[in-house]
Amino acid sequence: MTGRRPKPTLRPEQLTVVWQSASLLLDYPDEGTLARAELLRSAAGRVPTAIGDSLRSFLDHLESTPLPQLQADYVETFDSRRRCNLFLTYFAHGDTRKRGMALLRFKQTYLASGFELDEAELPDHLCVVLEYAATVDRRLGWELLLDHRAGLELLRLALLEQESPWAGAVTAVSATFPLLRGDERDAVRALAAEGPPAEEVGLTPYGTPVFDAALAGAAVDLPMPRVRGV
Repeated sequence: MTGRRPKPTLRPEQLTVVWQSASLLLDYPDEGTLARAELLRSAAGRVPTAIGDSLRSFLDHLESTPLPQLQADYVETFDSRRRCNLFLTYFAHGDTRKRGMALLRFKQTYLASGFELDEAELPDHLCVVLEYAATVDRRLGWELLLDHRAGLELLRLALLEQESPWAGAVTAVSATFPLLRGDERDAVRALAAEGPPAEEVGLTPYGTPVFDAALAGAAVDLPMPRVRGV
């Protein structure tokens, strides 16, 4: 991404509400998620209507779906499709040495803010990044999310294509940023067409049949790390 970095258009407290809400809703659903539903619905009334509607669309699904079904759908959505994984550095770097350096940057950013991440969690998990941005350092969290905007947009588009209920939460996050510029749209298109780099492991790009099958609903067995929820 080139050019001057954009600034938030939402008020700081609105950014906090959207990012913290999305962090909770994109985590593995459990009884705690259900218990927070009313609080999150109330919070959604404090942000612009379109963003609040995106959050409420998932909350409607959350409150009307049995928890075991929610959990099974979550695993099917985020643990078996590359386009829908929640690890931001994977989109840009795949399983290459550069991804290790990108993960280190996340850790160093967190440490600079006095935020020590549990060793059981990877620092680029979207829920972790959103929680950091919402509750620890809004400015640095904004920068981290902007740096991985292309991957975030690809995740949003993939969830929308699948008509996934979790698309609402990611759409709400995306709406906290300015509209994509021309070079940013090009980055999203390139990422969708080429997939992540394959320096060490040999991953196929998103435009190949394996991703077409995933988007059509077929599960794909992937060696993706799972560090939150189950």
